[in-house]
Amino acid sequence: QAQLVESGGGLVQAGGSLRLSCAASGRTFNLYNVGWFRQTPGKEREFVAGVMWAGGSTDYTDSVKGRFTISRDNAKSTVYLQMNSLRPEDTAVYSCAATINLSWIKASQKSEDYELWGQGTQVTVSS
Repeated sequence: QAQLVESGGGLVQAGGSLRLSCAASGRTFNLYNVGWFRQTPGKEREFVAGVMWAGGSTDYTDSVKGRFTISRDNAKSTVYLQMNSLRPEDTAVYSCAATINLSWIKASQKSEDYELWGQGTQVTVSS
């Protein structure tokens, strides 16, 4: 079964940028729908962005539209989350998740719909 490993988190000042990576093992990565979620202590996990297995369709939560961009490189089995104009409220543990579901027309925003998860990477935005 494929495994996911995130990287790219860190500490950045408000207004700065970070790029998160989600690298997958396994041969069928191009079939996976991939989502990025984030969570802060005491709060539920929140959908941030998703990209479909075919790579053409993306979706974002309203608070990151225009600031974050999700993309994938199937040749490298990697999904990226480019985060610009970061705000203190973006501080969270960011995790990528993946599942194969060829019937989806857009990435699900429900964490329970994803079967594979990475370990998460901390993103801290200082004011």
